[in-house]
Amino acid sequence: MVDGAESRQRRRLILENFLSREECRELEFIHKSCSTVGYRPNVFSTTLLHLVATNSAHLIIPFVPIREKLKEKAEEFFGCHYELFVEFTGLISWTRGASIGWHSDDNRPYLKQREFSAVCYLNSYGVEFGGGLFHFQDGEPETISPFYGDCVMYTADNDNVHSVDEITNGERLTLTLWFTRDSSHDEDAKLLSLLSQSPLHDRFPDSCLPQPPSCNMYWFSPEDDPNFKFGFDICWARLRALGYDLYFPGDHDFSEYPDLFFQDVQLVWGDKIFFQKFENILHLLQVVQFLCWKGKELDSTNLSEDSSYAEYLSPKRNVGVSYFKSEFSKNDGLAESVFSSAASDGKENQQWLGWDKLVAAAAAWEHYASILRRELLGSFSHWRNCQSIYSVSLDS
Repeated sequence: MVDGAESRQRRRLILENFLSREECRELEFIHKSCSTVGYRPNVFSTTLLHLVATNSAHLIIPFVPIREKLKEKAEEFFGCHYELFVEFTGLISWTRGASIGWHSDDNRPYLKQREFSAVCYLNSYGVEFGGGLFHFQDGEPETISPFYGDCVMYTADNDNVHSVDEITNGERLTLTLWFTRDSSHDEDAKLLSLLSQSPLHDRFPDSCLPQPPSCNMYWFSPEDDPNFKFGFDICWARLRALGYDLYFPGDHDFSEYPDLFFQDVQLVWGDKIFFQKFENILHLLQVVQFLCWKGKELDSTNLSEDSSYAEYLSPKRNVGVSYFKSEFSKNDGLAESVFSSAASDGKENQQWLGWDKLVAAAAAWEHYASILRRELLGSFSHWRNCQSIYSVSLDS
């Protein structure tokens, strides 16, 4: 049994190299291809519930072993002699201007169920972002400089009042979990309920195409903007930061931004347009972000020359690209400011990415998603029987 004095000493834990570089990069791929506008200014988030709702439930699989390891660490370190549940799992990124002052993680009446917090850093201070240092109000360590793979765990109460400095540039990315003793806040139960109602068991079991929800979830604006008159779409902005534009084929009469969000789309790079049509902008974004994650490893040696996959833009299409750009962004300077670090990434990536790599990435993304989907389908009956999401051995 842990007494009061020992329990107070055990109020925070630093885990160095808890996640591998590849685990961090995979979670970064998921976030940058699936995130929505977050709960605070200049913050973006990807929740497991959102992945299910957008027909990307298979992307839950990479989180499962990490959640288990973090829960075990919490139970062991904090000496839990009771059942502990995961209340929330999410990828959260903070961009330029985001910050938070002194607070505890249970500082609202509706957050009092939170027992412990875990924050895993997926990229590094001084490399991918500036600012964003984590401070505890008292005790040691006083300040944490985020470094990819490291994790900090702490009690969610007033023993661990903390703050995060303003982000000055780039995008600070974390995997964040909260744990609770209250089973009514068990995230697994909510996920299993949503999975039971999802298209997971439809007659197209290998279909991994994401389905967009309301486009409101992707529209970033510094002010209340129900009519999309200010700001920009974050999916478009992430593609634009990597050097790409969008073209929507066909003779559609597009009158406003929401209509575009659900249409077939093609990718434009420089003065060329890629031959493949993607189901929607989320589908395109997942393939491009997969390319950023795995591009250097993709084998495109068996593919023909780039000219087979793209053609020069016609004057009519050039006009279309400009029109669609104006619908997705009412403030290009704001988009560049928010995703400033990605712009340099895009210039670096273009030194080695080509249309042939994009073809390889589209096929590799589909293969990757299909493997995860089969694992999800194989695990679901076990999860439902136990009412818990955990790693299932499917070797047999």
